[in-house]
Amino acid sequence: MAETLVKIRDVSKSYYRDSQEIPVLHSINFDIPQGEFLALMGPSGSGKTTLLNLISGIDRPSSGELTVAGENITQLSDGQLAKWRSEHIGLVFQFYNLLPVLTAFENVELPLMLTKLSKAERRKHVETALSIVGLSDRVKHYPRQLSGGQEQRVAIARAIVSDPTLLLADEPTGDLDKQSAEDIMTLLSRLNKEFGKTIIVVTHDPRAADKAHLIRHLDKGELT
Repeated sequence: MAETLVKIRDVSKSYYRDSQEIPVLHSINFDIPQGEFLALMGPSGSGKTTLLNLISGIDRPSSGELTVAGENITQLSDGQLAKWRSEHIGLVFQFYNLLPVLTAFENVELPLMLTKLSKAERRKHVETALSIVGLSDRVKHYPRQLSGGQEQRVAIARAIVSDPTLLLADEPTGDLDKQSAEDIMTLLSRLNKEFGKTIIVVTHDPRAADKAHLIRHLDKGELT
């Protein structure tokens, strides 16, 4: 049995608009084993992105506990959480979030600028990450010189360059054509199988979810 990497216990989340409480997640409980490839599905507004943000430490639950890689992240200060996130979490977004003034190499290098790695070590990490996503020939290209699928590959390289414990992707194929979407999900599947990455993907797309080992559905803030 694989070791449990993520433990979610009675996690609820509400937001407030003025004095009105808007519940988003209700008493979520589940475990994610190390090496899992999980797809979170559900309609818009079901709480998928909120749950992803809680697991990544971008947001905090209103109640309950989240333990990731043995750390109860609900008990960390903001500073500790930022440090923990930089060491353990790789994030991939729907719209790539690449900086247009930086090359593919420089975009991927960004997370390493906060580490103690030397310039030579950073270069080696970046070249390895770009090689894994199949873009060794695009290191000097700017985002505007790349297709959407290639931009998302750069974003994935940036997410894995620091060898995170957990890779979280929020609608990573949502802005791509059918073939590019298929290629991105195949790449994520390869990262899971060949490199043992634990991956959680939020998606609306059943074709994308088919690549995952496990599919869980969120509906009106409840896990089904």
